[in-house]
Amino acid sequence: MPNEQPIDIWLIDDDDGHALLVEESFQDAGLHNGFVRARDGGEGWEWLQQAADGQRQRPGLILLDISMPKLDGFEVLERIKACDPLKHIPVIMLTSTDHPREIKRSYDLGANAYIVKPVDFERLHEKVRTLGFFIQIIEVARQ
Repeated sequence: MPNEQPIDIWLIDDDDGHALLVEESFQDAGLHNGFVRARDGGEGWEWLQQAADGQRQRPGLILLDISMPKLDGFEVLERIKACDPLKHIPVIMLTSTDHPREIKRSYDLGANAYIVKPVDFERLHEKVRTLGFFIQIIEVARQ
């Protein structure tokens, strides 16, 4: 029987427009989970360390951009998967690069999925909205 309490979704992305669109797209899909956004890789990793230490609620899912200041998404992903309290949290790379090398590296580092953000905001909205529908039906490990 699925848990009825929604998971917290953390978005680590430095683009304000994309972050707002992701949150609105999830709401349009009927996904009313807790939504937290870190504005760069450094802030995201700091919060994740706090979650690992029990000082902050751990996310149930992380959406992670690649190109960010302070720490890029690859560095954050690598640290997540090397940290025992965090390594089982699903991580979806949500990024604008579609280069096969970047996709392969993400999976090699332990990403659970890789989604390319379209340049067109309407297409991005639809893609993220579809992701919201998917999140409603999957089960993720709870801490």
